[in-house]
Amino acid sequence: MKNRNPIWDFFASVKLALFTLFFLSTTSIIGTIIPQKETAQRYIERYGEATANLFQILSITPNMYGSAWFLSLLGLLCLNLIVCSLDRFPGVWRQIKTDNLNTPLSRLEKMDPQCRWQLDNPPESTASALKIFLKTSGWKAEERKLDNAYLLFAQKGAMTRTGVYIVHTSILVIFAGAIIGSILGFKGSVMLPETKATDKAYAFGTNSPINLGFEVRCNRFNVEFYDNGMPKSYRSQLTILENGKVVKEKAIVVNDPLSYKGFTFYQSSFEAYQDFLITITNKNTGLSETVITSYKQQSSSEKNGLRFGIINAEARGQSVSRMKVWLTDDKGEPSLFWLDDGEQATVERAQNNFTVSAKQMYATGLQVAKDPGVWTVYTGCGLMILGLVVAFFMSHQRIWLYIREETDGKSSILMTGNANKNKAGFEKTFQTLTQTIKKT
Repeated sequence: MKNRNPIWDFFASVKLALFTLFFLSTTSIIGTIIPQKETAQRYIERYGEATANLFQILSITPNMYGSAWFLSLLGLLCLNLIVCSLDRFPGVWRQIKTDNLNTPLSRLEKMDPQCRWQLDNPPESTASALKIFLKTSGWKAEERKLDNAYLLFAQKGAMTRTGVYIVHTSILVIFAGAIIGSILGFKGSVMLPETKATDKAYAFGTNSPINLGFEVRCNRFNVEFYDNGMPKSYRSQLTILENGKVVKEKAIVVNDPLSYKGFTFYQSSFEAYQDFLITITNKNTGLSETVITSYKQQSSSEKNGLRFGIINAEARGQSVSRMKVWLTDDKGEPSLFWLDDGEQATVERAQNNFTVSAKQMYATGLQVAKDPGVWTVYTGCGLMILGLVVAFFMSHQRIWLYIREETDGKSSILMTGNANKNKAGFEKTFQTLTQTIKKT
């Protein structure tokens, strides 16, 4: 027996794979229980100074999944998968490509299941008829003439033996996608006030600005509250602008983000301001203008020649539910009226009529992510599903028919076969096939 390299055997070991997977799963549970990417002070407050320092020494915090030892475990698993596949795949490939018509008769006679019977036809015509029947049944048969006999062989699912290696490849593809995403992608956030636009996001951790290459604008933000004042749902109407032109618009909510040029904007939070958005439209001319005004501060609309302001407000927590508006065109007494948040009212003045709506101003909190490796990860996940289906639910099925001439001119037939998995299911297939052959 050829001497094997002990180092190669170590990295090809199934025990090494089990060891690596055990530690990866255990440490992943730890990383799930202990929050990641928080400040040192936060860990001290939660776990105490001594424990927080121990976590930092062991690189469990602030980012265990980016630590050298965790990446080393992933690298060890990748190396183990590669070496294991290289070590075992050649033998599997030889089984797939082997010449099954060279199988000795002594081996065929020992196989199980098997069936024997005789026909009145000579071997040549029997072999030809059986070959045609197998083809119509979905078994493409090969034929070889022996001294005074014929051997037929047919198989299904030879490539299903590669299922486990498809799974191995899928894991490597997923890791490759994660590496691409970690190197070329980023995760950040931005707090964007209503009516404002930005071309930057800020990376988590470092808070360094990242240029998006386009602008994103929050046109409007709406939030609904429960009776106890807790937020029920919130929505941001976003617009993507390039060179001042609108290229995409979408209203986003939690779990329904906006994607553009590889960037994905998720609705994550919001912040209430003490400012208000007042929209005034002249019903006669159609001129409309939205102005940001501060509480109890006078503002003006140049388009409509008006002065106005919020002089009183009713709030529930930080959310304003109702506000009192003061408005004048300097022609007659000012108009005073109450508006619910987001409500619209018609105001009649001496020369013009106006529609006025007012709402509290918010900033939408957006999480911004760019992951160029995500499609690689999706491809890996698809490969994994394919590999698991092949490995667990499909098998390599083989049948042989040995047709020999008897002394009286008749043909004796030995039909046998095997499968590498689901032998009980193959036995049923074999019995059905033999019964059909006999009837035919």
